[in-house]
Amino acid sequence: MSVGLALWMFPALMLMIFLGFPVAFSLLSVAFVFGAIAFNFSLPAVNVFSQVIGNVSSAYVLAAVPLFILMGSLFERSGIAERLFEAIHLWTRRLPGGLAVGTVILCVIFAAASGVVGATETVVGLLAIPVMLRYAYDKGLISGTICAGGSLGTVIPPSVVVIILGPVADVDVGGLFMGMLFPGLILAALYIAYILIRCTLRPEDGPRLPPDENEPPLVRKLWITAVALVPPLALIFSVLGTIILGWATPTEAAAMGALGSVILTIIYKKLSVEVLKQALKNTLLITAMILTILLAGNIFATVFTISGGLIGTQRLVESAQLSGWATLCILLLLAFIAGFVLDLISIILIIIPIAIPIISKFEFYGLDPSQVKSWFCILFLIVIQTSYLTPPMAPAIFYLRGISPPEIRLVHMYKGVAPFIALEVIAIGLVMAFPAIALWLPEQMWALARQ
Repeated sequence: MSVGLALWMFPALMLMIFLGFPVAFSLLSVAFVFGAIAFNFSLPAVNVFSQVIGNVSSAYVLAAVPLFILMGSLFERSGIAERLFEAIHLWTRRLPGGLAVGTVILCVIFAAASGVVGATETVVGLLAIPVMLRYAYDKGLISGTICAGGSLGTVIPPSVVVIILGPVADVDVGGLFMGMLFPGLILAALYIAYILIRCTLRPEDGPRLPPDENEPPLVRKLWITAVALVPPLALIFSVLGTIILGWATPTEAAAMGALGSVILTIIYKKLSVEVLKQALKNTLLITAMILTILLAGNIFATVFTISGGLIGTQRLVESAQLSGWATLCILLLLAFIAGFVLDLISIILIIIPIAIPIISKFEFYGLDPSQVKSWFCILFLIVIQTSYLTPPMAPAIFYLRGISPPEIRLVHMYKGVAPFIALEVIAIGLVMAFPAIALWLPEQMWALARQ
Protein backbone atom coordinates (compact mmCIF):
# COMPACT_ATOMS: atom_id res chain seq x y z
CA MET A 1 0.00 0.00 0.00
CA SER A 2 1.32 3.44 -0.87
CA VAL A 3 1.99 6.11 1.70
CA GLY A 4 -0.76 8.22 0.16
CA LEU A 5 -3.33 5.46 0.61
CA ALA A 6 -2.27 4.97 4.25
CA LEU A 7 -3.09 8.63 4.93
CA TRP A 8 -6.68 7.92 3.88
CA MET A 9 -7.12 5.79 7.01
CA PHE A 10 -8.00 8.85 9.09
CA PRO A 11 -10.68 10.24 6.76
CA ALA A 12 -12.16 6.73 6.58
CA LEU A 13 -12.12 6.49 10.39
CA MET A 14 -13.77 9.90 10.85
CA LEU A 15 -16.44 9.00 8.29
CA MET A 16 -17.38 5.84 10.18
CA ILE A 17 -17.48 7.66 13.51
CA PHE A 18 -19.70 10.44 12.11
CA LEU A 19 -22.00 7.79 10.62
CA GLY A 20 -22.58 6.60 14.18
CA PHE A 21 -20.51 3.41 14.35
CA PRO A 22 -18.87 2.69 17.73
CA VAL A 23 -15.28 3.93 17.98
CA ALA A 24 -13.79 0.48 18.62
CA PHE A 25 -15.67 -1.04 15.68
CA SER A 26 -14.60 1.88 13.44
CA LEU A 27 -10.92 1.51 14.40
CA LEU A 28 -10.95 -2.27 13.85
CA SER A 29 -12.84 -2.11 10.55
CA VAL A 30 -10.57 0.51 9.01
CA ALA A 31 -7.47 -1.29 10.30
CA PHE A 32 -8.57 -4.66 8.87
CA VAL A 33 -9.50 -3.25 5.46
CA PHE A 34 -6.35 -1.17 5.01
CA GLY A 35 -4.21 -3.89 6.62
CA ALA A 36 -5.49 -6.45 4.17
CA ILE A 37 -4.65 -4.11 1.29
CA ALA A 38 -1.19 -3.41 2.73
CA PHE A 39 -0.34 -7.12 2.90
CA ASN A 40 -2.11 -8.05 -0.36
CA PHE A 41 -4.68 -10.12 1.55
CA SER A 42 -1.96 -12.52 2.72
CA LEU A 43 -1.21 -14.38 5.98
CA PRO A 44 1.26 -11.78 7.40
CA ALA A 45 -1.68 -9.48 8.12
CA VAL A 46 -3.13 -12.07 10.51
CA ASN A 47 0.28 -12.46 12.17
CA VAL A 48 0.56 -8.71 12.74
CA PHE A 49 -2.91 -8.52 14.27
CA SER A 50 -2.28 -11.49 16.56
CA GLN A 51 1.03 -10.00 17.66
CA VAL A 52 -0.69 -6.73 18.63
CA ILE A 53 -3.32 -8.67 20.58
CA GLY A 54 -0.54 -10.51 22.42
CA ASN A 55 1.31 -7.29 23.22
CA VAL A 56 -1.79 -5.62 24.64
CA SER A 57 -2.89 -8.62 26.68
CA SER A 58 0.57 -9.06 28.19
CA ALA A 59 1.12 -5.38 29.08
CA TYR A 60 1.77 -5.47 32.82
CA VAL A 61 0.84 -1.84 33.44
CA LEU A 62 -2.67 -2.35 32.01
CA ALA A 63 -3.51 -4.58 34.97
CA ALA A 64 -3.82 -1.31 36.90
CA VAL A 65 -6.90 -0.30 34.87
CA PRO A 66 -9.49 -2.62 36.50
CA LEU A 67 -7.85 -2.13 39.91
CA PHE A 68 -8.17 1.66 39.72
CA ILE A 69 -11.74 1.38 38.46
CA LEU A 70 -12.64 -0.99 41.33
CA MET A 71 -10.97 1.39 43.78
CA GLY A 72 -12.98 4.33 42.46
CA SER A 73 -16.24 2.37 42.45
CA LEU A 74 -15.87 1.28 46.07
CA PHE A 75 -14.59 4.67 47.20
CA GLU A 76 -17.68 6.21 45.62
CA ARG A 77 -19.88 3.95 47.75
CA SER A 78 -17.89 4.07 51.00
CA GLY A 79 -19.59 7.17 52.40
CA ILE A 80 -16.29 9.04 52.72
CA ALA A 81 -17.40 11.82 50.38
CA GLU A 82 -20.23 12.88 52.71
CA ARG A 83 -17.89 13.11 55.71
CA LEU A 84 -15.30 15.02 53.70
CA PHE A 85 -17.93 17.43 52.42
CA GLU A 86 -19.03 18.32 55.95
CA ALA A 87 -15.46 18.57 57.31
CA ILE A 88 -14.15 20.81 54.52
CA HIS A 89 -17.08 23.18 54.72
CA LEU A 90 -16.52 23.68 58.44
CA TRP A 91 -13.46 25.71 57.35
CA THR A 92 -14.62 27.31 54.11
CA ARG A 93 -18.26 28.20 54.83
CA ARG A 94 -17.44 31.73 56.04
CA LEU A 95 -15.36 32.58 52.96
CA PRO A 96 -16.85 34.40 49.93
CA GLY A 97 -18.14 31.55 47.77
CA GLY A 98 -17.06 29.20 50.55
CA LEU A 99 -19.33 26.34 49.47
CA ALA A 100 -17.87 26.45 45.95
CA VAL A 101 -14.32 26.69 47.32
CA GLY A 102 -14.92 23.66 49.52
CA THR A 103 -16.42 21.81 46.55
CA VAL A 104 -13.23 22.31 44.50
CA ILE A 105 -11.10 21.06 47.42
CA LEU A 106 -13.37 18.02 47.76
CA CYS A 107 -13.02 17.37 44.01
CA VAL A 108 -9.21 17.40 44.31
CA ILE A 109 -9.23 14.90 47.18
CA PHE A 110 -11.83 12.66 45.54
CA ALA A 111 -10.00 12.71 42.18
CA ALA A 112 -6.72 11.79 43.89
CA ALA A 113 -8.41 8.90 45.66
CA SER A 114 -10.53 7.48 42.84
CA GLY A 115 -8.63 7.87 39.54
CA VAL A 116 -11.84 7.58 37.51
CA VAL A 117 -12.96 10.51 35.36
CA GLY A 118 -16.70 11.16 35.77
CA ALA A 119 -17.09 9.59 39.22
CA THR A 120 -15.85 12.75 40.92
CA GLU A 121 -18.34 15.03 39.17
CA THR A 122 -21.27 12.71 39.87
CA VAL A 123 -20.57 12.09 43.56
CA VAL A 124 -19.54 15.65 44.46
CA GLY A 125 -22.32 17.17 42.35
CA LEU A 126 -25.02 15.18 44.15
CA LEU A 127 -23.65 16.44 47.48
CA ALA A 128 -22.87 20.06 46.64
CA ILE A 129 -25.60 21.21 44.24
CA PRO A 130 -28.55 21.04 46.71
CA VAL A 131 -26.57 22.90 49.40
CA MET A 132 -25.41 25.68 47.05
CA LEU A 133 -28.94 26.09 45.67
CA ARG A 134 -30.29 26.34 49.22
CA TYR A 135 -28.01 29.32 49.89
CA ALA A 136 -28.93 31.01 46.57
CA TYR A 137 -25.59 30.57 44.80
CA ASP A 138 -25.48 31.71 41.19
CA LYS A 139 -26.53 28.78 39.00
CA GLY A 140 -23.74 29.48 36.50
CA LEU A 141 -21.16 29.41 39.30
CA ILE A 142 -22.62 26.14 40.59
CA SER A 143 -22.47 24.60 37.12
CA GLY A 144 -18.94 25.78 36.38
CA THR A 145 -17.61 24.68 39.75
CA ILE A 146 -19.04 21.17 39.49
CA CYS A 147 -17.99 20.68 35.84
CA ALA A 148 -14.47 22.08 36.29
CA GLY A 149 -13.85 20.47 39.66
CA GLY A 150 -15.19 17.13 38.48
CA SER A 151 -12.96 17.19 35.40
CA LEU A 152 -9.83 17.45 37.55
CA GLY A 153 -9.79 13.65 37.53
CA THR A 154 -8.09 13.91 34.13
CA VAL A 155 -5.04 15.80 35.45
CA ILE A 156 -4.94 14.86 39.13
CA PRO A 157 -3.07 11.57 39.61
CA PRO A 158 -3.78 8.71 39.68
CA SER A 159 -5.85 8.88 36.50
CA VAL A 160 -6.94 5.81 34.54
CA VAL A 161 -6.42 7.88 31.38
CA VAL A 162 -2.68 8.05 32.13
CA ILE A 163 -2.46 4.25 32.41
CA ILE A 164 -3.47 4.19 28.74
CA LEU A 165 -1.45 7.25 27.70
CA GLY A 166 1.89 6.08 29.14
CA PRO A 167 2.39 2.90 27.07
CA VAL A 168 1.00 4.50 23.89
CA ALA A 169 3.40 7.46 24.20
CA ASP A 170 6.25 5.25 25.45
CA VAL A 171 6.48 7.37 28.61
CA ASP A 172 6.82 6.05 32.16
CA VAL A 173 3.40 6.02 33.84
CA GLY A 174 4.88 6.79 37.26
CA GLY A 175 6.72 9.77 35.78
CA LEU A 176 3.49 11.06 34.26
CA PHE A 177 1.71 10.73 37.61
CA MET A 178 4.41 12.84 39.23
CA GLY A 179 4.46 15.32 36.34
CA MET A 180 0.69 15.82 36.53
CA LEU A 181 0.69 16.74 40.20
CA PHE A 182 1.76 20.40 40.03
CA PRO A 183 -0.29 21.30 36.90
CA GLY A 184 -3.37 19.72 38.49
CA LEU A 185 -2.89 21.61 41.76
CA ILE A 186 -2.25 24.86 39.85
CA LEU A 187 -5.55 24.38 38.02
CA ALA A 188 -7.37 23.81 41.32
CA ALA A 189 -5.70 26.92 42.80
CA LEU A 190 -6.80 28.99 39.79
CA TYR A 191 -10.38 27.76 40.25
CA ILE A 192 -10.36 28.69 43.94
CA ALA A 193 -8.79 32.11 43.27
CA TYR A 194 -11.42 32.86 40.64
CA ILE A 195 -14.29 31.86 42.97
CA LEU A 196 -12.93 33.98 45.83
CA ILE A 197 -12.40 37.05 43.62
CA ARG A 198 -15.77 36.73 41.89
CA CYS A 199 -17.70 36.26 45.13
CA THR A 200 -15.83 39.11 46.82
CA LEU A 201 -16.76 41.47 43.98
CA ARG A 202 -20.26 40.02 43.59
CA PRO A 203 -21.33 38.65 47.01
CA GLU A 204 -24.76 37.69 45.65
CA ASP A 205 -23.13 35.04 43.40
CA GLY A 206 -21.72 33.11 46.36
CA PRO A 207 -22.84 34.54 49.71
CA ARG A 208 -21.01 33.79 52.92
CA LEU A 209 -22.95 31.44 55.13
CA PRO A 210 -24.43 33.01 58.28
CA PRO A 211 -22.82 32.21 61.63
CA ASP A 212 -23.93 28.90 63.05
CA GLU A 213 -24.79 28.86 66.73
CA ASN A 214 -24.08 25.15 66.82
CA GLU A 215 -20.64 25.46 65.18
CA PRO A 216 -18.24 23.22 67.10
CA PRO A 217 -15.23 24.70 68.93
CA LEU A 218 -11.78 24.66 67.30
CA VAL A 219 -10.62 21.43 68.91
CA ARG A 220 -13.79 19.65 67.86
CA LYS A 221 -13.45 21.00 64.29
CA LEU A 222 -9.88 19.72 64.13
CA TRP A 223 -11.01 16.29 65.33
CA ILE A 224 -13.88 16.09 62.82
CA THR A 225 -11.51 17.14 60.03
CA ALA A 226 -8.86 14.61 61.02
CA VAL A 227 -11.39 11.76 61.20
CA ALA A 228 -12.75 12.67 57.75
CA LEU A 229 -9.37 13.32 56.09
CA VAL A 230 -7.12 10.56 57.40
CA PRO A 231 -8.79 7.60 55.59
CA PRO A 232 -8.77 9.16 52.09
CA LEU A 233 -5.28 10.62 52.62
CA ALA A 234 -4.04 7.18 53.65
CA LEU A 235 -5.60 5.75 50.48
CA ILE A 236 -4.01 8.50 48.38
CA PHE A 237 -0.61 7.80 49.92
CA SER A 238 -0.96 4.06 49.36
CA VAL A 239 -1.37 4.79 45.65
CA LEU A 240 0.27 8.07 44.70
CA GLY A 241 2.75 8.29 47.56
CA THR A 242 4.22 4.85 46.97
CA ILE A 243 4.63 5.59 43.25
CA ILE A 244 6.35 8.94 43.85
CA LEU A 245 8.68 7.46 46.46
CA GLY A 246 9.53 4.56 44.17
CA TRP A 247 8.19 1.95 46.56
CA ALA A 248 5.68 0.48 44.10
CA THR A 249 4.92 0.31 40.42
CA PRO A 250 1.58 1.80 39.22
CA THR A 251 0.07 -1.69 39.05
CA GLU A 252 1.20 -2.58 42.59
CA ALA A 253 -0.03 0.77 43.86
CA ALA A 254 -3.41 0.20 42.17
CA ALA A 255 -3.69 -3.16 43.92
CA MET A 256 -3.02 -1.51 47.29
CA GLY A 257 -5.57 1.19 46.47
CA ALA A 258 -8.23 -1.39 45.59
CA LEU A 259 -7.55 -3.27 48.83
CA GLY A 260 -7.62 -0.01 50.77
CA SER A 261 -10.98 0.96 49.30
CA VAL A 262 -12.40 -2.44 50.34
CA ILE A 263 -11.10 -1.92 53.88
CA LEU A 264 -12.55 1.61 54.08
CA THR A 265 -15.92 0.39 52.82
CA ILE A 266 -15.90 -2.25 55.57
CA ILE A 267 -14.85 0.27 58.26
CA TYR A 268 -17.69 2.62 57.32
CA LYS A 269 -20.12 -0.33 57.27
CA LYS A 270 -21.08 0.22 53.65
CA LEU A 271 -19.93 -3.11 52.26
CA SER A 272 -22.68 -5.51 51.26
CA VAL A 273 -23.23 -8.15 48.63
CA GLU A 274 -25.18 -5.65 46.51
CA VAL A 275 -22.50 -2.94 46.79
CA LEU A 276 -19.75 -5.39 45.89
CA LYS A 277 -21.81 -6.78 43.01
CA GLN A 278 -22.44 -3.30 41.56
CA ALA A 279 -18.78 -2.29 41.98
CA LEU A 280 -17.56 -5.44 40.23
CA LYS A 281 -20.13 -5.06 37.45
CA ASN A 282 -19.12 -1.43 36.94
CA THR A 283 -15.45 -2.44 36.90
CA LEU A 284 -16.08 -5.19 34.36
CA LEU A 285 -18.08 -2.98 31.99
CA ILE A 286 -15.70 -0.02 32.04
CA THR A 287 -12.59 -2.22 31.79
CA ALA A 288 -14.04 -4.15 28.85
CA MET A 289 -14.88 -0.88 27.08
CA ILE A 290 -11.44 0.64 27.68
CA LEU A 291 -9.46 -2.46 26.70
CA THR A 292 -11.56 -3.06 23.57
CA ILE A 293 -10.92 0.50 22.39
CA LEU A 294 -7.26 0.16 23.39
CA LEU A 295 -6.84 -3.05 21.38
CA ALA A 296 -8.60 -1.54 18.36
CA GLY A 297 -6.49 1.61 18.60
CA ASN A 298 -3.25 -0.37 18.78
CA ILE A 299 -4.17 -2.41 15.71
CA PHE A 300 -5.10 0.79 13.86
CA ALA A 301 -1.81 2.50 14.83
CA THR A 302 0.23 -0.57 13.85
CA VAL A 303 -1.35 -0.82 10.41
CA PHE A 304 -0.95 2.93 9.90
CA THR A 305 2.76 2.77 10.82
CA ILE A 306 3.58 -0.36 8.80
CA SER A 307 1.76 1.04 5.78
CA GLY A 308 3.96 4.13 5.78
CA GLY A 309 1.38 6.51 7.18
CA LEU A 310 3.70 7.78 9.91
CA ILE A 311 6.48 8.47 7.41
CA GLY A 312 3.97 10.21 5.16
CA THR A 313 2.74 12.38 8.02
CA GLN A 314 6.30 13.34 8.96
CA ARG A 315 7.01 14.25 5.34
CA LEU A 316 3.94 16.47 5.27
CA VAL A 317 5.11 18.25 8.43
CA GLU A 318 8.64 18.66 7.03
CA SER A 319 7.37 19.96 3.69
CA ALA A 320 5.25 22.54 5.51
CA GLN A 321 8.47 23.73 7.20
CA LEU A 322 6.67 24.50 10.44
CA SER A 323 8.55 25.45 13.56
CA GLY A 324 8.42 23.27 16.64
CA TRP A 325 6.03 25.68 18.37
CA ALA A 326 3.68 25.81 15.38
CA THR A 327 3.67 22.01 15.21
CA LEU A 328 3.01 21.77 18.95
CA CYS A 329 0.07 24.17 18.73
CA ILE A 330 -1.43 22.33 15.73
CA LEU A 331 -1.21 18.95 17.49
CA LEU A 332 -2.80 20.33 20.65
CA LEU A 333 -5.53 22.01 18.57
CA LEU A 334 -6.27 18.68 16.87
CA ALA A 335 -6.59 17.05 20.30
CA PHE A 336 -8.93 19.82 21.42
CA ILE A 337 -11.15 19.47 18.33
CA ALA A 338 -11.15 15.67 18.62
CA GLY A 339 -12.54 16.08 22.14
CA PHE A 340 -15.80 17.34 20.63
CA VAL A 341 -16.61 13.97 19.05
CA LEU A 342 -14.44 11.33 20.75
CA ASP A 343 -13.95 10.00 24.25
CA LEU A 344 -10.64 10.53 26.07
CA ILE A 345 -9.25 7.04 25.37
CA SER A 346 -10.00 7.28 21.65
CA ILE A 347 -8.29 10.68 21.39
CA ILE A 348 -5.16 9.20 22.95
CA LEU A 349 -5.10 6.17 20.66
CA ILE A 350 -5.70 8.16 17.48
CA ILE A 351 -3.50 11.22 18.03
CA ILE A 352 -0.63 10.20 20.35
CA PRO A 353 0.98 7.52 18.10
CA ILE A 354 1.36 10.15 15.37
CA ALA A 355 2.07 13.19 17.54
CA ILE A 356 4.86 11.75 19.72
CA PRO A 357 7.33 10.81 16.90
CA ILE A 358 6.75 14.20 15.29
CA ILE A 359 7.04 16.42 18.38
CA SER A 360 10.05 14.58 19.82
CA LYS A 361 12.13 15.61 16.77
CA PHE A 362 11.92 19.29 17.74
CA GLU A 363 13.91 21.05 20.45
CA PHE A 364 12.19 23.08 23.16
CA TYR A 365 14.11 24.89 25.90
CA GLY A 366 17.04 22.49 25.43
CA LEU A 367 14.97 19.50 26.62
CA ASP A 368 15.99 16.03 25.48
CA PRO A 369 13.45 13.94 23.47
CA SER A 370 12.23 11.96 26.50
CA GLN A 371 11.55 15.19 28.38
CA VAL A 372 9.76 16.66 25.37
CA LYS A 373 7.51 13.59 25.23
CA SER A 374 6.63 13.85 28.93
CA TRP A 375 6.03 17.60 28.68
CA PHE A 376 3.83 17.14 25.60
CA CYS A 377 1.80 14.43 27.35
CA ILE A 378 1.03 16.75 30.28
CA LEU A 379 0.00 19.53 27.88
CA PHE A 380 -2.10 16.99 25.98
CA LEU A 381 -3.91 15.96 29.19
CA ILE A 382 -4.76 19.57 30.09
CA VAL A 383 -5.99 20.23 26.55
CA ILE A 384 -8.33 17.22 26.49
CA GLN A 385 -9.58 18.24 29.94
CA THR A 386 -10.36 21.68 28.46
CA SER A 387 -12.17 19.99 25.59
CA TYR A 388 -14.02 17.92 28.21
CA LEU A 389 -15.48 21.22 29.50
CA THR A 390 -16.05 23.02 26.20
CA PRO A 391 -19.52 23.21 24.57
CA PRO A 392 -21.25 22.05 22.50
CA MET A 393 -20.15 18.43 23.07
CA ALA A 394 -18.75 18.87 26.59
CA PRO A 395 -19.01 15.49 28.41
CA ALA A 396 -18.75 17.34 31.74
CA ILE A 397 -22.01 19.14 30.94
CA PHE A 398 -23.69 15.85 30.00
CA TYR A 399 -22.72 14.42 33.40
CA LEU A 400 -24.06 17.55 35.12
CA ARG A 401 -27.36 17.41 33.22
CA GLY A 402 -27.86 13.90 34.53
CA ILE A 403 -27.61 14.91 38.20
CA SER A 404 -28.78 18.56 38.30
CA PRO A 405 -32.32 19.69 39.20
CA PRO A 406 -34.57 21.29 36.53
CA GLU A 407 -33.89 24.86 37.70
CA ILE A 408 -30.28 24.58 36.49
CA ARG A 409 -30.74 24.92 32.74
CA LEU A 410 -28.35 24.34 29.85
CA VAL A 411 -27.77 28.08 29.45
CA HIS A 412 -26.51 28.25 33.05
CA MET A 413 -24.11 25.41 32.35
CA TYR A 414 -22.70 26.98 29.17
CA LYS A 415 -22.23 30.36 30.86
CA GLY A 416 -20.83 28.77 33.98
CA VAL A 417 -18.02 26.80 32.33
CA ALA A 418 -16.75 29.73 30.21
CA PRO A 419 -14.57 31.36 32.93
CA PHE A 420 -13.14 27.99 33.90
CA ILE A 421 -12.21 27.28 30.27
CA ALA A 422 -10.28 30.57 30.32
CA LEU A 423 -8.46 29.37 33.45
CA GLU A 424 -7.59 26.14 31.62
CA VAL A 425 -6.01 28.19 28.84
CA ILE A 426 -3.95 30.07 31.43
CA ALA A 427 -2.76 26.76 32.89
CA ILE A 428 -1.79 25.49 29.43
CA GLY A 429 0.15 28.71 28.84
CA LEU A 430 1.99 28.35 32.16
CA VAL A 431 3.04 24.76 31.45
CA MET A 432 4.10 25.70 27.90
CA ALA A 433 6.14 28.66 29.16
CA PHE A 434 7.61 26.85 32.17
CA PRO A 435 8.13 23.12 31.42
CA ALA A 436 9.65 22.68 34.88
CA ILE A 437 6.10 22.74 36.27
CA ALA A 438 5.62 19.30 34.70
CA LEU A 439 9.21 18.03 34.69
CA TRP A 440 10.78 19.17 37.97
CA LEU A 441 9.14 16.70 40.38
CA PRO A 442 9.81 13.54 38.30
CA GLU A 443 13.45 14.55 37.80
CA GLN A 444 13.93 15.20 41.52
CA MET A 445 12.35 11.92 42.55
CA TRP A 446 14.35 9.93 39.99
CA ALA A 447 17.55 11.66 41.14
CA LEU A 448 16.66 10.76 44.73
CA ALA A 449 16.02 7.15 43.72
CA ARG A 450 19.44 6.90 42.04
CA GLN A 451 21.29 8.03 45.17
